[in-house]
Amino acid sequence: MEQGRKQERRISTLAQRLAAPDSEHPESTRSTSDRVREAIRELILSGVLSPGSRIGQDELALRFSVSRLPVREALNRLESDGLVVLKRNSGAWVAKLDLAECLEVYQIRERLEPLALLQAAKNMQSADIDRLSQLVTEMAATADSETFLRLDREFHLASYRPAGMHQLFQMTERFWNSTQHYRRAFIKLQGQEGSWIIHAEHRLIIDALRRGDSEGAAHLLQEHIRRTRFELARREEIFADKGSPKPRYRSNKA
Repeated sequence: MEQGRKQERRISTLAQRLAAPDSEHPESTRSTSDRVREAIRELILSGVLSPGSRIGQDELALRFSVSRLPVREALNRLESDGLVVLKRNSGAWVAKLDLAECLEVYQIRERLEPLALLQAAKNMQSADIDRLSQLVTEMAATADSETFLRLDREFHLASYRPAGMHQLFQMTERFWNSTQHYRRAFIKLQGQEGSWIIHAEHRLIIDALRRGDSEGAAHLLQEHIRRTRFELARREEIFADKGSPKPRYRSNKA
């Protein structure tokens, strides 16, 4: 019941935002499907639409006051982002992973993200590292899991952008999308008392970047991701529901 009310409130808020003028993204440069995509993306990443849940395309079109076409276009693009599964004759579903798939993604991340950070560190300016340090401070100061998740994602992705490796960044962001729900569940399970090591690891990465030790920062990041993988492997309850469709890495349009 509470989840349903939460979903209703969030969809209403996003519908109002879609209807309001966007000063940062004028209509001439931002299509309706772009705005619908961002709204659905936010519903998924915030956990309002949970993994394995069906996405009511007609309902969203009605609530967002748009035709069904931009909703379908948005969902097609979100499938490429790793957030949606489109099943023929069944519609759209929020993508989900089982335990083995999630651990596989983390193993891939252990190789890809240190490479991105290693290259990015060579191009970072002092202002870049200061911003990363600020995000680490903000993470340590918050007790709200959603705020932590947002800042943690911003911290890591911002640390990879200076690499200028577009293909690698796209892959990394897709993996972050597909594991967002499981990071949320993990953070809630471990609570504040278990988060100290995350903050410590983040600070060590910042310290290595300030020293100009790009290889050290990359190694610390690899261990940071590896430790989370081992912790997730011990939390099978996060992946208990096996009944819903899994994400596919190739598009199969509805």
